[in-house]
Amino acid sequence: MGRLQKILIPFLGLVLAFWFYSARENFKPEMLKGKRVLVTGASTGIGEQMAYHLARMGSHILITARTEAKLQKVVERCRELGAASARYVSGTMEDMAFARHVVEEAHATLGGLDMLILNHVGTSYFGYFNGDVEHVRKLLDINFLSYVAMTVAALPMLKESKGSIVVVSSMAGKVGFPFTVPYSATKFALDGFFSSLRQEFHMQNIDVSITLCILGFIDTERAVRAAAEVLRVQPAPREECALRILEAGALRRRELYYRYAGTRLPLLLRDWAAELLDCLVRSRYRLRGPGPRAPAAP
Repeated sequence: MGRLQKILIPFLGLVLAFWFYSARENFKPEMLKGKRVLVTGASTGIGEQMAYHLARMGSHILITARTEAKLQKVVERCRELGAASARYVSGTMEDMAFARHVVEEAHATLGGLDMLILNHVGTSYFGYFNGDVEHVRKLLDINFLSYVAMTVAALPMLKESKGSIVVVSSMAGKVGFPFTVPYSATKFALDGFFSSLRQEFHMQNIDVSITLCILGFIDTERAVRAAAEVLRVQPAPREECALRILEAGALRRRELYYRYAGTRLPLLLRDWAAELLDCLVRSRYRLRGPGPRAPAAP
């Protein structure tokens, strides 16, 4: 009977999840037309693709990242694609003052904010944990504390607009993955903070949604460069991933799992067969020699 329960309960959870999401409102691009959206980490990868999707939908867009030249090109492309307006602010999220400044810029240039998309990530290595505590601290500043600082700064505008916070996270924030120890720590922190904050919003009747996006292996340049030769799975397309993130935010969904089969389904094993899940995680890696030492985490 115990083994049967371990099989039936995750299966029932899957059925209920499918019913819940299939019964909800469908996304329409008009939902984001004219909306004021701030996207971080938008010079490349998923953030860049989100900016282009928003432009096609006619949103007012403010993007930020470190490299000004790349941001200029993204903004130019957004204007060509039909954005209601497109602007950028360049700087590093290691500086909490800059994180707050970006939000202030949204207030000054957009007159408010309907959606805050937190997507930036600091550079890390992909390999066995090297014991560098200072690197963990720096990554926490960028990948976690700057998210908190921007959320606090943006909350008055989001309360006024009854807006949305979209947090781009990872399977590495739900399950312990090898070779991503510092990165994974920051993603677990995001889950704890924003899941708890969502509870408090409900208790205080604050009409601001929080969508936590749990992503698998995506074909961004950074992720592919770091892990493609080690992982046995094929990366999902960043263009589609970006669109799914925007849809989930617009529909005010609690969580997004992308792709579903590779993210949500394995988590059904976490509480009922944790050792099996650990084995499945390790089986995704093919190792030659002492292990990978690529310059960035996926």
